[in-house]
This record gives sequence, structure tokens and C-alpha cells, in this order.
Amino acid sequence: KPNIGVQVATKAASDRKMAATLAHYCSAVALGTVDIFHRFHMPAMVWGAVHPDITYGNNYKEIFRTPGTMINQNQVAARFMTGQGYKTFAIIHDITDYGKSHKDYFTKFISEQGGKILGTFGVTSDQQDFTAELTKIKALKPDVIYFGGLVPVGVRVRSQMAKLGIDAQFEGVSGIKSDAFITGLGDETAEGALSFVEGVPLERLPGGEAFEKSYASHGYKESPEAYGPFAYVGMKQVLEAIEAEGPKRDKIVTYLGAIKGQDTLVGKVSYDEHGQNTEPAISTYV
Repeated sequence: KPNIGVQVATKAASDRKMAATLAHYCSAVALGTVDIFHRFHMPAMVWGAVHPDITYGNNYKEIFRTPGTMINQNQVAARFMTGQGYKTFAIIHDITDYGKSHKDYFTKFISEQGGKILGTFGVTSDQQDFTAELTKIKALKPDVIYFGGLVPVGVRVRSQMAKLGIDAQFEGVSGIKSDAFITGLGDETAEGALSFVEGVPLERLPGGEAFEKSYASHGYKESPEAYGPFAYVGMKQVLEAIEAEGPKRDKIVTYLGAIKGQDTLVGKVSYDEHGQNTEPAISTYV
């Protein structure tokens, strides 16, 4: 909830004993807090939220982000889907800034690739029944249903597609790349769903195997998920900044802003003048 995020960010940023923060997973919350971190000159390393305006919406030197943005995701997604021969699409998206922006970018890029959007349907994040939207989509007979949103709504949409006998390909965004999506649907219904996520699978990266072994050895109940490695890299960079410059906010900002071409667990990282990593890869997951 953005309002809760703003309260927590204000409490943390106003405490001068805190040198930096690592946040967020949710774009709506991140968009609501970047002004707070800027106002208090607190370095904020974003490890999961992908809305472009988190870094590019302002000229805030305090904000950094290790993964790419939904722009990168949807460019790759559009090329991949049309390359697989899919031509027609229906879109379901949540009506947060996150969902609406995914919808906008995918519509732009899929149209550029020659795909056709047959219908677009906005839904609320607490909506339970999608019969009305899915019945209309079924009549349109799209090759693909594109979903822009997070796991809870994604699970409900995909499960109700199955109940209504809709056999269109289900395509999601990074917001559904989670073990919770598979658990919520069951293996059979989740099978074949697509998502597009920043980074390269850990097993393909130098240090990935060691990271997974170390993570497992600590006994965490949950897996690192798609954005765990980005959080690890962000925290490592913040700690390196503190070790080099001390716990001074302005010095940490300067140190992080100078990172160019650094080899990390998620590949090379270079921050531009907006604090955005300009070297993220995008991977396709089934």
C-alpha cells in the first residue's frame, strides 16, 4: 500500500542514524516514496520495482535501481511473441500505475512489431471475478492474453481462463515470476505461462551456483525469487560505499553514482545520471 510505504519511508529517512535504504518490490509504493528519499537526501537502492518513472520521472541523485525497467521487458516480450508467430492479443491489466504502464508499453511495442490488440480491460487489484472480462475476450478469440499485474490477480485470471475453456496463450510480466504463482495455480494450470524478467538465470552467471548454495545454507524459508539477486547486488554496493566513504548519505550517493561496468552477480552494472542500471539483460521464462 503506497500510503503505508510513505509512512515507513518518512520514518526511516528522517532518522539521521540511517545511512541508506534498500527498497522496493512494488512500483506503486516506490513511486510514492522517491520524493521522500530525495527530500531527506537518503540514498535509496531499488531492487525490484520496474516502473520507469522511479528513476526517470525526476532528476533525483539519491535513487538507484539495479534491475531494468518495464520498457526493457515489453520490448523483449513484443519481439519474442511476434517471433513465435502470435498475431492477436487481448490485454488485462490492473489499474495501478504499474499495470497501466505495462499495458501502454506492451501496446506500443507489439503494434510496432505488427501485432494487433483486440481488446483492453482494466481491473482492480482486489477484484475476484473476471467472468465478464474473460467472456468478452473469449468471443474475440485472441492468440494471447497479456496480463499486466502481480501474482494474486494473475492467479485468479489464469485459473478462471481455464474454467471458461479459454485456450489462448497466457503471457505475464515480471510481476508473476514467483513460486507463489505456480503454487496458487497448481503445476498443470501454471504450465506454459510466460513471463519476462530482468537478468539472466543464476545458473548461467559466474557466482550464481555459489550464491544459491550460500542462500540455501542460511535456511531461509522462501527462495530468492526473481529479484533476490538484484537485492543482494544492491546491498553489496551500498555496504561497499559505506566501507569506502563512511555512513554519510552524500558520500554514498556519489560513490554509487560512479559505478560503471562493475561485474556483479547479475552481470555488469552501470548507473546513468538518473541512477538507472543501463546494462540489464531480460530473460524469458515459461
